[in-house]
Amino acid sequence: MTSAKPYSIAKRTVWEAYQLVKANRGSAGIDDETIAMFEQNLPKNLYKLWNRMSSGSYFPPPVKQVQIPKGSGGFRKLGIPTVSDRIVQTVVKLIIEPIIDPVFHPDSYGYRPGKSAKQAIAVTKVRCWRYDWVVEFDIKAAFDQIDHVLLMKAVRTHVKENWILLYIERWLTAPFETDEGVRIPRERGTPQGGVVTPLTQKVISNSRG
Repeated sequence: MTSAKPYSIAKRTVWEAYQLVKANRGSAGIDDETIAMFEQNLPKNLYKLWNRMSSGSYFPPPVKQVQIPKGSGGFRKLGIPTVSDRIVQTVVKLIIEPIIDPVFHPDSYGYRPGKSAKQAIAVTKVRCWRYDWVVEFDIKAAFDQIDHVLLMKAVRTHVKENWILLYIERWLTAPFETDEGVRIPRERGTPQGGVVTPLTQKVISNSRG
């Protein structure tokens, strides 16, 4: 069911997004609201999200920043959106994933429907018997250094809905908030931990436009 709002977003999609967020569980964001707390007034909360998204008035709250120790030393910055924001991000993911996923390389296994790390390991095992060499590389601080302009250019190649582009841009610039309540503005990079983050990141490396 849709409405004559500036942006046409099905209420059913918001409901499906909520179900996925609930199934994935996850921690509370900066508002300390858990999924159980969100469910205490579920119809009102879901309607409020749909209404704001459809009217173009949804603005994502700051992302809670936590630091996770790395096995190799140092820390990885993880961003935890609020439950409400995860639902909104999942709405966008449900719509754009069928559009974007076909442009990914066949050997791309991360964060893709129907693909897994186990499948990647199985393919690697087979190829180890076929080749006597391997190339390994990593992009240092890839999540932290992605250029927002280039990322949006790649996204616009495949996504045409104005409201989706609007909200992706807002997510990119939503600040971090530390445990001490300090807000850190973001001009580059995307936070690890978001629902849309992995999908949009892969677009910039797989775009054929």
